[in-house]
Amino acid sequence: MNSQLYSPGASETQLLQQICLPLNHCNLPSWLLASLAYQQQPIPLQLDLISTWYPKLFAGLKRAETAEQRAAQFKDFMNFRFHLAQGRSQANPNDQPPPRPKVNYRRLLLGWLFDSDNQQGAAWRSWVESRFGLLTCFHHETLADPDGPAYLRFRQQCSQATYNTNELYDQLDLLYCFCQQELRLRHPNGEHLSLYRGCTALPEYHLEGQAVKLFNNLSSFTADPEAALRFGSKVFAVQVPLSKIVCFESLLPRSLQGEQEFMVLGGLYRVEPFKF
Repeated sequence: MNSQLYSPGASETQLLQQICLPLNHCNLPSWLLASLAYQQQPIPLQLDLISTWYPKLFAGLKRAETAEQRAAQFKDFMNFRFHLAQGRSQANPNDQPPPRPKVNYRRLLLGWLFDSDNQQGAAWRSWVESRFGLLTCFHHETLADPDGPAYLRFRQQCSQATYNTNELYDQLDLLYCFCQQELRLRHPNGEHLSLYRGCTALPEYHLEGQAVKLFNNLSSFTADPEAALRFGSKVFAVQVPLSKIVCFESLLPRSLQGEQEFMVLGGLYRVEPFKF
């Protein structure tokens, strides 16, 4: 790794300290993952121990001939490994439903698509904090201070969202790794995708004479700039490293419906205003 390329200046370092945690569960420090240099020159990103624990899963996925076959294999493995409900009806239709059905990765995906500021969104952002060390900057409200009451409310929602779940973070770990393998198969010679983000305003900073944007630790992007307009009057084009894409709409066919949506890890990004 080129230490000079990945050495942020004083102003960027100060900002990164505000949005990054000191510990995570991946092979890169959070400040590096959130930096502008990482956007320009991404480094392969790996979650701890996944390749050690699940080598047969990913080797089997590589042998599948089509994306649909890989998705089917992945869903079958997740159902078996985490004992996920198969949608069986109750034995007696008059029986009361369980008090709180266990949340799984599929429900979190659907919840995120519906509203990223709901409980499912809190669970996603809590997982990002744990695995990648990127602090949540916004959830219902601005979370400027990790010791403040707004962030405490967020953590309470995270606890409610992940209570009584079956290794939920491990499920999301595997989903991310499946997404990464699929992206490498579909874009064997690429490191970035051009994606779009529509918004009314984004935190903007001037670092070393250039304006950069700060995205929340997990944000929705789209491959369609027209679709991005539905989420804000300002549309930005962003070169997103493949390694920072957590999930995308066509990863699990017939399971998700969105605006060609991509779930992207946050941090600092150089962006370009998109002109229609």
